[in-house]
Amino acid sequence: MQILPLLFAVLLLMLQGEPVMSQGKREKCLRRNGFCAFLKCPTLSVISGTCSRFQVCCKTPWPA
Repeated sequence: MQILPLLFAVLLLMLQGEPVMSQGKREKCLRRNGFCAFLKCPTLSVISGTCSRFQVCCKTPWPA
């Protein structure tokens, strides 16, 4: 039972660091004229990277 608070603290630190990393990836995707989508890109767009663990960076094959 004494290890439970330690595991909770480690889990909290891991989850806290995730949005900071994904925010940088999201901005990089937007700078490349892409957009973030959940798990897969919509029709007529292709995956060009990742935004976070469950989001991909999508881009249309033609310029807007």
